[in-house]
This record gives sequence, C-alpha cells and structure tokens, in this order.
Amino acid sequence: MEHVHRDITLLPKAHLHLHFTGSMRPSTLLELADKYGVHLPEALGGGTHPRLRATDERGWFRFQRLYDIARSCLREPEDIRRLVREAAEEDVRDGSGWLEIQVDPTSYAPHLGGLIPAMEVILDAVDAASRETGLGMRVLVAANRMKHPLEARTLARLAVRYADRGVVGFGLSNDERRGLARDFDRAFAIARDGGLLAAPHGGELTGPASVRDCLDDLRASRIGHGVRAAEDPRLLRKLAERGVTCEVCPASNVALGVYETPADVPLRTLFDAGVPLALGADDPLLFGSRLAAQYEIAREHHGFTDGELAELARQSVRASAAPEGVRAKLLAGIDDWLGG
Repeated sequence: MEHVHRDITLLPKAHLHLHFTGSMRPSTLLELADKYGVHLPEALGGGTHPRLRATDERGWFRFQRLYDIARSCLREPEDIRRLVREAAEEDVRDGSGWLEIQVDPTSYAPHLGGLIPAMEVILDAVDAASRETGLGMRVLVAANRMKHPLEARTLARLAVRYADRGVVGFGLSNDERRGLARDFDRAFAIARDGGLLAAPHGGELTGPASVRDCLDDLRASRIGHGVRAAEDPRLLRKLAERGVTCEVCPASNVALGVYETPADVPLRTLFDAGVPLALGADDPLLFGSRLAAQYEIAREHHGFTDGELAELARQSVRASAAPEGVRAKLLAGIDDWLGG
C-alpha cells in the first residue's frame, strides 16, 4: 500500500469541462455586480455556496437563475478578458496544462454587439490569456437544449467557421430532461463534418438512456458528465469499447443533488469498467471547488492511489484536443510526477 501522497496541484492534467460564467471567481462577481449595480441574491453574494438541488424542477430553475444573474454581470470586452485570464490562472495553479472552456456565445451577444463580435471577443480573450499564463486553451461552443434546434445549427456553423481560431468542439448543455438529443442531430452533424469534437451533456440529471442517446443520435466522442451510465453495465462496456470519455464533475454532482455524498459518485465503477474519464470542475462559482479538488475527491473518498490519479490525468490529456506536442509534454510530466 503506498503512503506517499504527492501534491495533486503538481500533477499535470487537462481540464475539459468548465463553463464560461461558472469559472468566475466569487470576488470578481462581487466587483462586477458593483460596477453595474446588479443586486446579487444572498446565495451569490454571501461568500457561502448555495444549497442547490437540481434534481427537482424548482431546484434546477433556481440554479439557472443564479447562473443567469452572474452572467448578466459580464457586459464589456474587458469583463470577458478578465474572466478568461482568471480562469486560466486558477487552472495553472491547479496543475492544468490544457483547458477547453465551454461557452454559449448567444448569451453574451446582446452586450457585445451580436453573435460574431461576441465570438471574436471570446477567442481574442482566450488567445491573450493563453499567452499571458502559458496555459494551452481552446473553446467548446455549446448550444442550449432549451432553445430551438435551428439555433443550435446556427451555432454549429459558427463554431466550424472559427475552427482555425481555437474552437475545437461542439456541446449541448442545460436541462437534459428537456429536448431530445435527436432534435439536435443536424447541428452535431454540421459540427462533426467541420472537424469538431462532439461533446454533449448527458447522464447527469437523467439516467443511462440520455448517455445512449448522445452516443447513438449525436455520435458523441465525449460525454459531459455521463456518470449515470454506471447504472447500466452494457452501456459501460460500450463506452469503454468505443473509448468515449466521460467528463466527470464530482463536486458538481453532489452540489446538484445527483448524489448525496462525494463517496456516492460512481468514480470507481466507471474507472474499473475501463471508461476513460476526465475530471472537471463544471461551475466553480456555484459549486465552490476547482480542478485539483476533484482529484482530491478521488483520492480521499474513493481510495485512488497516486498511480491511479496519474492514470486519470493521462485519460484527461488523451481525451483533449491538444496538439501532439502538448500531449507528449503533459504525459511526460505525469510520469515525472509519479516517479518523483
């Protein structure tokens, strides 16, 4: 039994599941709210993290409302630049060498002069933050499954158009209990034909069927969350055989009431079934923990050894859209961490 507990913040890793507004520092939200005279509800302004329960409709609605209020505080290009730079700084501190940040540019378009200007501002901010911090950074454009599938197609075309400017994937977020995955199959076909990774959310608030829909209807190469696949051994085999990575966000699952405690998140079940995993922080602003903390959960609540944590980090790197040179460097760094 190994007793060495190496420093998790020094373990090189890739971060593949982080939402744009949700990456904000609470202190930054307070400053921006002050700047624009936005009244923050106690749950966002009080320094404590909101008790959320998204497993019922009202709980999800409350979560969305908090998220929307936070997003309304991002109004000018300088706010976007600050958000992205700080997200990059936080990731570097946690040992991340590669970040794929997920954004629905529609949400920011009204303040930034439209969809295309919003996209330009976001991608410029990512370029600048990457240069300033040394963190490799790319963007996943996410459609909203609460909106009409035609809007998703527009976003998919936009995402493909910016593939040479740092967009690497196409996602689908929001309440997975609404809108069938197959309604968005055209949008995902456009994204895949344009060379983008398909990475829809599934298997968080609803069961294994939503993961299967992402695989069959959207031909997903990664699944946002996917934890509920643990309830279906055949589905686990399918994910493992196809090498489809689940972007698992343990602290988020507990904060939203999907699982009662960190120990209930089926990390072991997925890992032991050979399903590739990429641990992610989802929305640190609302859930109160960032990337390294997810690895701490694996260590403390699931008994992952340093060797297994290194394997989790490798899986995150392999599932990323990072170029070969970046991958090789990160994988070598993981071996050094383990050997050190």
